[in-house]
Amino acid sequence: MFSSKAAIITYVVVACLIGLLFFNPIVMVPAGHRGVVLNFGAVDDRILGEGINLRTPVVQSIVKMDTQIQKSQVEAAAASKDLQDTHSIIALNYHVQPDKVNWIYQNIGKEYKDRIIDPAVQEVIKAVAAKYTAVELINKREIVSTETKDHLSKRLKDYYIIVDAFSIVNFKFSPEFSKSIEEKQTAEQKALKAQNDLKRIQVEAEQKIATAKAEAEALRLQKDNVSENLIRLRQIEASIEAIKKWNGQLPQVSSGAVPFIDVDKYKYPRQ
Repeated sequence: MFSSKAAIITYVVVACLIGLLFFNPIVMVPAGHRGVVLNFGAVDDRILGEGINLRTPVVQSIVKMDTQIQKSQVEAAAASKDLQDTHSIIALNYHVQPDKVNWIYQNIGKEYKDRIIDPAVQEVIKAVAAKYTAVELINKREIVSTETKDHLSKRLKDYYIIVDAFSIVNFKFSPEFSKSIEEKQTAEQKALKAQNDLKRIQVEAEQKIATAKAEAEALRLQKDNVSENLIRLRQIEASIEAIKKWNGQLPQVSSGAVPFIDVDKYKYPRQ
């Protein structure tokens, strides 16, 4: 009797476990995801959050949608305003709006990158590139990138896809155009160097002229300050200096005459 009851309990427990596994009323939604509830395949308005959730077995099924930031890298071809072919690599970070995952699944599906994002990138790149010449696409790269991001964000917002980051990794042009750009840059660098050399030579010449003018002005001032009294003063100073250095011996002359010094010559002029 006891063994038959135990067997019945065992059968019941096993049946419950099998039923639990088969009907699976518990749903686990991982972090960074949302659960779209389907009632016999029809999208429900309710969205399941992260963690453990309950569903009605058989009636309801759950589709898990990733709401984390995702990265996409797309190659885009376009033509510039001056009809130069461009090839660019676009890096895009985006995420779907968590409270709209049911709308996205119902209207687009889980393949929203292939169906919406990639074609939108191609179209926006073509539209923006057509507004600029090839040289402007190079020189105004930040402006082009910002404008492209704004247009793309506005376009994807209608599908509840948010652009987190956008960058143009590289612009590529035809080999012929790239060579012409390189030659132009080389010519501009040489022209700039020649211009800087000319300015340097002009500055040096102006400095030499200024120095010469300063020296000439100094000589003129010195000449204006020279007077007859100053000349006589310099002569007297030179004679006094010579007397200080005289050792008391008369100079040896062949005629035996004593040299005559005109003392009156060194008198100071009367005031």
